[in-house]
Amino acid sequence: MKRKLTMIQAITEAMDQKMAEDSRTMLLGEDIGVNGGVFRATENLLQKYGQNRVVDTPLAESGIIGAAIGLAMNGMIPVVEIQFLAFIYPGFEQIVSHAARMRYRTRGHYNVPLVVRTPYGAGIRGPELHAESVESFFAHVPGLKVVVPSNPYDAKGLLIAAMEDPDPVIFLEPTKLYRAFKEEVPEEMYREPIGKAKVVREGNDLSIFAWGAMLRVADDAAKQIEREQGISCEVVDLRTIYPLDRDTIVSSVKKTGRAMVVHEAHKTMGVGAEIISVINDEALIYLKAPVKRVTGFDVPVPQFSIEDDYMPTPSRVMNGILETVTY
Repeated sequence: MKRKLTMIQAITEAMDQKMAEDSRTMLLGEDIGVNGGVFRATENLLQKYGQNRVVDTPLAESGIIGAAIGLAMNGMIPVVEIQFLAFIYPGFEQIVSHAARMRYRTRGHYNVPLVVRTPYGAGIRGPELHAESVESFFAHVPGLKVVVPSNPYDAKGLLIAAMEDPDPVIFLEPTKLYRAFKEEVPEEMYREPIGKAKVVREGNDLSIFAWGAMLRVADDAAKQIEREQGISCEVVDLRTIYPLDRDTIVSSVKKTGRAMVVHEAHKTMGVGAEIISVINDEALIYLKAPVKRVTGFDVPVPQFSIEDDYMPTPSRVMNGILETVTY
């Protein structure tokens, strides 16, 4: 059975169903119990599963993630909520030095089936440190998987897959999309594969690679430029930043001969640079033009009064498409 859900509803349902199925699954985070989380992702789960499985923690990200690593190594499946991505910095050492390395450090004797959920990205008029897109920090660390859904259907399927993964997963939820739209989501449990991209729009003239909230920006630009200019863009939702689906990226570029990456994060050293490297390694001779990047700028995400000037827009994407197609 399918119903129409928002992304936040799909995320809540994924955790609820997994907790009902597997008693090892538990939640930890600031204000996730009584208040149901800052965005209400865990609403009513405390009443349903009790305080031993939905744990309101102190305001201490290092302690939350450190405790979750210990739980994961001892048979539990902890799902940590960090209220905003930039709040994760105090817990970064636990993720990088311990969660990501435990399988390697113990030669496979221990693994860390941990999910760290956190909203990320701008567009909600948040104050400083509430709008960061620093996915490249985590994609650079061996041992971590980095997942970014762009819609309710994928959010549920990818989160269930993340909770069943034997290794730590950083699950980035685009804040701007939490309640932006609804779509049909199956009531039963299902999984979407981690590490597999999805072609959401077929095209012939240029490939656009995006993820999270920028997927909708890229798709809107593709629709408009096809309507106005007759340019056919293929839009690919990466869904997983690490491991990258190299095969889908290369296959799409070989088909269209041109490529663009759209991401909200800062341009320098962003994930877009790695995607360009993949294209150069495996599809260079198919390119008819240099790969274009449309990204955030190399400045701190600004305060809400000028936030829109920082974000990639359909207009900026369309200009990039025209530059690439007419190169």
